Amino acid sequence: MKALVFMLVGAMLGIVAASFLVPPMLSWYTSPGGLPQGAQIQAVVQIPEVVRYVTSRLLTGQAIGAGIGAVLGLMAAYMSRTKTVVPVQPTL
Repeated sequence: MKALVFMLVGAMLGIVAASFLVPPMLSWYTSPGGLPQGAQIQAVVQIPEVVRYVTSRLLTGQAIGAGIGAVLGLMAAYMSRTKTVVPVQPTL
């Protein structure tokens, strides 16, 4: 039960982290390179395709973050477990 709680908390933290990390990565990945400073890009954009692309990439990033967080939560639960010590009875 404790491992499940750790996994769920880890998954939620992974989703939150991905929500902050993925959008800047998307903007960096899609920004054009090699243009002179101040040059304007002339482009026609299909807005529905762009929205679908960005939304799918964000959801994929959040799913990956949730998986990584769950695995890290499981590892944290495993590392935080306490071993039970059986007291030794002295023999007479």
